[in-house]
Amino acid sequence: MKVSRADRSSFANWWWTVDRYLLAALLTLMISGVVLSFAASPPIAERLRLDSYHFVFRHIFFAVPAVFLLIGISFLNERQVRRLALLLLVGGIVMMAATLLVGFEAKGARRWISIAGFSIQPSEFVKPGFVVICAWLFSEGSKRPDIHGHMIAVGLLIVVCGLLILQPDFGQTMLVAMVWCGVFFLAGMPWFFIIGLALLSVVGILTAYTLIPHVAGRIDRFLNPEGGDTFQVDTALQSFTRGGWFGRGPGEGTVKNILPDSHTDFIFAVVAEEYGIIICLVLLALFTFVVMRGFSHALKEHDAFTRLATSGLIALFGVQSVINMAVNLHLMPSKGMTLPFVSYGGSSMMAVAIGMGMVLALTKKRLDRNRLVFGSDLELRHA
Repeated sequence: MKVSRADRSSFANWWWTVDRYLLAALLTLMISGVVLSFAASPPIAERLRLDSYHFVFRHIFFAVPAVFLLIGISFLNERQVRRLALLLLVGGIVMMAATLLVGFEAKGARRWISIAGFSIQPSEFVKPGFVVICAWLFSEGSKRPDIHGHMIAVGLLIVVCGLLILQPDFGQTMLVAMVWCGVFFLAGMPWFFIIGLALLSVVGILTAYTLIPHVAGRIDRFLNPEGGDTFQVDTALQSFTRGGWFGRGPGEGTVKNILPDSHTDFIFAVVAEEYGIIICLVLLALFTFVVMRGFSHALKEHDAFTRLATSGLIALFGVQSVINMAVNLHLMPSKGMTLPFVSYGGSSMMAVAIGMGMVLALTKKRLDRNRLVFGSDLELRHA
């Protein structure tokens, strides 16, 4: 695509300021998710007596608008990103509260609400809004102590984590808390706060382990595999051995016929068995590139809000990816968390597209009007 630097249109300004390498990596992950859904989802659909490609078509159905969301949001400026984040946060919290009352239960949790025939998981949309608004509160709190931004951010953390625990969704609670602590640390958190939060986290984990059998069961099975049912994680881990470096070939895997969540939580295991460890490393490299590229932009940013928001959104993306892959490799207890852009899940895909669209918007280069005019003059002279 050839776009003149002298062009003053919105598209031209976006094209010359957006990180096209980061955009290309994200689009590659989205395309990979569509391709891999052909391998992972047909057996699940057949077990549910649906059309073999039911989940494939639904994955594509959500992927197409997700691409438009990703690119469309990347056109926004910082103020518009904050407004969108506030809308997501407030609307998402209201829907999370409504989910506890009128949502439907699945796998022992009440995390979804049905709207116009679609199952929506509001907590997925809360996450990017929560990160951006907390980043703004931390940055404003440092500049204007009178608005008590840090205390408001603490209050938001309590509200969001409280709603997640009531669902219950301890994986998302841990993810949100970890990212919040990371943003708070970058904002200049005092050391006694760091120690206090670490102790509070330990107390929270011990309390959940003591009072909630579901959490205790998962931790016990992870620490002592012989003491409980570890069929899913054991099967997922074996798929890496069976697949080897180059895989058994597309469609030749067996793990997808066994695992009930092979198209969501354990899609990485399906990739390992059918396409091999090499392709898994390629996927890992793509995720690593996105994370490192995002943090690189954040380190160069002088504006506190942009630096904190970019870091938080990238951390949200990166930590969720690491958790999913670590569960597949039996490096941590099962969390029921999707692999961004790769796993099946409409709410997850849309929410991740919104979050990464915000990253693209916040990391755009600043336009230098004098340079653009000078470039235009040069083109006219050469013409």
